Amino acid sequence: MSQHLPATGALNGSPDLRQEEVPADFHSLEQAAQWYAALYVDEASDAQRKAWSLWLQERPEHRRAWQHIEAVSSRFAPLRGDGEREAAALAIEVSTKRRHTRRQALRSLTMLAGTGLAGWLAWRTSPIQNIVTALNADYRSATGELRTLTLADGTRVWLNAGSALDVDFTDAHRLLRLKSGEILVDTAHEAQGRPFYVDTSFGRMQALGTRFTVRQYEDHALLAVFDGRVAIRNLAGREEIVAAGTQRRFSATAVAAAEPVDPAREAWTRGILLAEDIRLDVFLSELGRYQRGHLGVDPEVAAIRVVGRFPATNPMQALAMLERDLPIRVRRILPWWITVEAR
Repeated sequence: MSQHLPATGALNGSPDLRQEEVPADFHSLEQAAQWYAALYVDEASDAQRKAWSLWLQERPEHRRAWQHIEAVSSRFAPLRGDGEREAAALAIEVSTKRRHTRRQALRSLTMLAGTGLAGWLAWRTSPIQNIVTALNADYRSATGELRTLTLADGTRVWLNAGSALDVDFTDAHRLLRLKSGEILVDTAHEAQGRPFYVDTSFGRMQALGTRFTVRQYEDHALLAVFDGRVAIRNLAGREEIVAAGTQRRFSATAVAAAEPVDPAREAWTRGILLAEDIRLDVFLSELGRYQRGHLGVDPEVAAIRVVGRFPATNPMQALAMLERDLPIRVRRILPWWITVEAR
């Protein structure tokens, strides 16, 4: 294309939406992907560009959806020409300014909160803070990548896709800091008897000779113990012991009741996505950790239940298995934009 399409904030007569945080709805996102395919991938006529502009200005959700696809395309779409390169640069600029706005808001929050517990916990548990600190982690795994580490004391650690971890071993302790994602830890016994800790944004765990997984979500962490015991102490000071065969979720201020351990929390280390009667949208959220680009699901089929074993490191095969067994269709509007919808 000889001309690039303007970023949403540059549209004549349209508001600058860079500070809006409300996500676009599913159907607006799908329409945005179709417009992108028509205008960026194929040669578009003046009439098509005009129709796109009218669609874009029709609803705020359309502009939010277009911003989202620009941001995704800047990371995953092949750039074939000056027009697309300029459009991608604009999308990156919008995304960067949005992150800058969020950082300003977080700074304001901490200043207003002073030394209060609520303000401190808000920053410690912020997903933005987790993303920023993960960039400088000692060990990281990319989307779709599973890593295995052997630490200096012989402890083995598995990193799930999209995870980040710091290691801090001293004469007094062995400490892992989980910055993002999920790990499985198989602790080694050592003669020194140094305590073994895992820190998250929500609190500290101490391994008591054990094998366990820890996953960090935006608003809580999940500890699943397969052997031995693990002690939890969250940021508010609440303490609990989690026994083998059970798991607990905990936030900065609360610890949930124990529940039977979910085998899926260990299956991923073998490259398996284990679904035991879970919603389709929940399953696809897990699969999205192994698939680059956008993986969306139509709300019409989001509640379908999924049961089975799926290859985590081969997302396209997993999607094909779902399409074979469920009343759904997997549609690829673009190589990096996949939608699951009703058949």
